[in-house]
Amino acid sequence: MAAPPRGAGRLLGERGWYLSAREQQEEEADEDGESAPLLPPPPSGSVRNRPNRGSSFGFSVFNLMNAIMGSGILGLSYAMANTGIMGFSILLLIVASLASYSVFLLLSMCTQTAVTSYEDLGLFAFGSTGKVLVATTIIIQNIGAMSSYLLIVKSELPGAVAGFLSGDESGYSNRSWYLDGRLLLLITSVCIVFPLALLPKIGFLGYTSSLSFFFMVYFALVIMIKKWSIPCPLPLSSAIESLQVSNSTGDCKAKLFHLSKESAYAIPTMAFSFLCHTSVLPIYCELRSPSKSRMQNVTVTGIGLSFLIYFMSALFGYLTFYDKVDSELLQGYSRYLPHDIVIMTVKVAVLFAVLLTVPLIHFPVRKAVLMVFFSHLPVSWICHILVTLTLNTIVVLFAMYVPDIKNVFGVVGSTTSTCLLFVYPGLFYLKLSREDFLSPQKLGACALVIFGICVGLLSLVLIIFSWIDQ
Repeated sequence: MAAPPRGAGRLLGERGWYLSAREQQEEEADEDGESAPLLPPPPSGSVRNRPNRGSSFGFSVFNLMNAIMGSGILGLSYAMANTGIMGFSILLLIVASLASYSVFLLLSMCTQTAVTSYEDLGLFAFGSTGKVLVATTIIIQNIGAMSSYLLIVKSELPGAVAGFLSGDESGYSNRSWYLDGRLLLLITSVCIVFPLALLPKIGFLGYTSSLSFFFMVYFALVIMIKKWSIPCPLPLSSAIESLQVSNSTGDCKAKLFHLSKESAYAIPTMAFSFLCHTSVLPIYCELRSPSKSRMQNVTVTGIGLSFLIYFMSALFGYLTFYDKVDSELLQGYSRYLPHDIVIMTVKVAVLFAVLLTVPLIHFPVRKAVLMVFFSHLPVSWICHILVTLTLNTIVVLFAMYVPDIKNVFGVVGSTTSTCLLFVYPGLFYLKLSREDFLSPQKLGACALVIFGICVGLLSLVLIIFSWIDQ
């Protein structure tokens, strides 16, 4: 066999070669796996790479939570309504635990390969096919994420405008152009999202989009407080509805376990909500004194705190509306508290977060598209603009014509989210790890793959059948 090329730790060709220095480092990592660094040490004497530089533990946890928290928080109350409090709690705990475990597998693979991106793990495991597959999955996942954000604009911006105008949203929605959700979505996309996405560098949005995390925490606190502002049974708009509800005794009773055809959306929504795996390695690269155990502690802390915020917002949202909860939680507050000042501030905060986060999510999608489809072409502004325009057009069309945000959570969550969260980390670990197949970690990776495939396919099939039955 030919000797590997020079350059220890560098990935070359489709599968890559490593010098004996890399193999020696792997052996040392096996001996001290929890404290061994994931990446090669910086050059000696480098001032910029001294151990005291980099992100602190707390700031890394914040960055990870900012990557986790997103539009999924608006759909978790609906998931609880269709699984029950206990059923939801068990499923959410399972998904959060498996998300943490799959991150552990990714970090373990980084110890062996020294790569710093999800796509490169696919390259090292399965060659160029693996890299293209991961990149394509990320493209679909992020398009779904952007669509879910713009769906929030379509559904919430008309109510916010009506609230500020002190008018009745229902009375103007059919007459006034400025309360047409699709038109407002198109205007904001053309005037705000598209220009920001066109910028060659968008670093300042990385800081402002961090505000979205605080907006989500604020959202959760408001949901908890406003539980006592909406009476139960809910206020009704017609005598017919009142007669129907008077014959029902379960409207204000929480269910511990519940199963219906809508339950199929639960796990995909949770998978969509906890997906942060494409951000784990970049966050690791900025971590001070990086090691597998330190980054795993960051992950457990970030996912644990996100679990707490998700659970509390879902619980109080469900206990406010019970079985009448909307698939997009804010719609219920728009209906029953249309002019509440606090709810209006939440809407504005969420909309602000959306408009700054969508262009940020767009950047890795465009990079992946250029890598997969246009890597043979030279870099040019024409290609940059056309790809940006095409992606934004696709996202806007999805947001305009998808009737319900739960459909985005369901389809994207059951396909790309389960792949990135469960299937790919398990597959890559099975391929790259030198452990015996019956070792605990490989058995765990195998179980992760099986769980992801089974849950994803089952959820997708049930979602499709629910569409057919409608």
